[in-house]
Amino acid sequence: MLVQLSIRDIVLIDRLDLTFAEGLSVLTGETGAGKSILLDATSLALGARGDASLVRHGQEQGQVTAVFDVPLDHPARRIAAEADIDTEGDLILRRIQLADGRTRAFVNDQAASVQVLRAIGAALVEIHGQHADRALMEPDAHRALVDAYGGLGAEVAAVRTAWRSWREATRAVDEARERLAKARADGDFLRHAVEELAKLKPEAGEETELAARRQSMMASEKIASDLAEALDVLTGPASSVPSLAAAWRRLERRAAQAPALVEPIVKAFGEALDRIEDARAAVEAAQRASEFDPRELERIEERLFSLRAASRKYAVPVDGLADLAARYVADVAALDAGEDRLVALEKAATQAGATYGKAAAALSAKRKAAAKRLDTAVNAELGPLKLDRARFMTEIVEDGSGAEGTDRAEFWVQTNPGTRPGPMMKVASGGELSRFMLALKVVLADQGSAPTLVFDEIDTGVGGAVADAIGQRLSRLGSKVQVLSVTHAPQVAARATRHYLIAKETAGQKVATRVKPLGYDLRREELARMLAGETITDEARAAAEKLLKVG
Repeated sequence: MLVQLSIRDIVLIDRLDLTFAEGLSVLTGETGAGKSILLDATSLALGARGDASLVRHGQEQGQVTAVFDVPLDHPARRIAAEADIDTEGDLILRRIQLADGRTRAFVNDQAASVQVLRAIGAALVEIHGQHADRALMEPDAHRALVDAYGGLGAEVAAVRTAWRSWREATRAVDEARERLAKARADGDFLRHAVEELAKLKPEAGEETELAARRQSMMASEKIASDLAEALDVLTGPASSVPSLAAAWRRLERRAAQAPALVEPIVKAFGEALDRIEDARAAVEAAQRASEFDPRELERIEERLFSLRAASRKYAVPVDGLADLAARYVADVAALDAGEDRLVALEKAATQAGATYGKAAAALSAKRKAAAKRLDTAVNAELGPLKLDRARFMTEIVEDGSGAEGTDRAEFWVQTNPGTRPGPMMKVASGGELSRFMLALKVVLADQGSAPTLVFDEIDTGVGGAVADAIGQRLSRLGSKVQVLSVTHAPQVAARATRHYLIAKETAGQKVATRVKPLGYDLRREELARMLAGETITDEARAAAEKLLKVG
């Protein structure tokens, strides 16, 4: 519910802070005191169209903040969460109206689009008045209200599930038909491609591996002659190693005769021969490592050529050939078995359609029964509201298949016997529409209602027993949801749990609208004013006292 409303610099309101509670709260005041300004400010916070004229004269901007206390599972929190808005604690809607016409919207102090603000506001508050544009209960919502009244949530969910299954089955049929038609058109090409790719047997990553092996072999081929030449130098006929070895052995035999002179030479010769042997072993190892079969290199090059030719032909990367081959195999299989599969899918779609039709028909029957009960309940409320000659009816007609069933529902009325019934929003006059709305909201208070309902002068043009009947129904509504009512009827005001007085105050050259809650004595005085007019008499006060006791 709405717990707090703060308004800054909106038209005649310079600064206003109001707190609200559960039940029925009424706002009264003389004509021109600023009741419509208060509603316009509230609508602005809920996402209504902004207007530069709303900004108080001489100010750069106006601002309205509305604070709501709603359950954690309330749809308004879901809407905010889907817009990535933090929903901890209260929901705080804030709208800034700039004097240049621009507006800014915030939800829980996070910037939000006006569309998001409007969606959240619609889930929190319904404003009903004598003008259709104030009534938030649009024809598009009538079917949902009938379903809520009839407790048809499970049936609607079943129809929605059946609808999705039918749509998915139909989509599968369409896709299968398209694929089969394409496969038939490309049948010869597909079979040739499958045969060619089956012979080629491409593998993912094969190109990279073959290219690396080819590069390694070509590098080995280039270095092989150098290795052979190096080995010939070390071990071939022209090698100096045998001569070095012979000289080393001769010196080694002489070492005992002149050790100091010969032994360093012998040692150096030995080390040199050891290094030469190491070099020979390294060259031979390199030769063994670089050995390759020229025929293998030729096979690799031929394989790469074949893979790359296929890649160009089928316009896919070499690494994509394996997937392409699998896809073509599947397409040929679809072509071969496509007729049987299509028949099976069509059968499944037909069954899904039948399931949906059965569920929709059952929902439609229950929906029509619920509509009749709703009509009876609403019509029972019309007599005391001076609509005893009027008749309310829910028009349900078949409107094609959809996720919510096959029906379209719209609330119709007949305002007088013999007149042509028609949509409530078009046929009923302003005052009649307000009372029809009230009767509906009384009946639907537990289903499909926003937590806060605002009624703008729905008692205009009525008085006495009718006004009292309106007050009674607003009070009944207030026991289930929060109700705020702008009223000129003392019979309505007397039924409220809270009473606010809207009045103008003049300070120097400035005029400002003020709103204050009334205690019992001031409330009696305001009711007396509403009864008697400008001059309040003792009789008016006594009548006001009586109204308060009845209320």
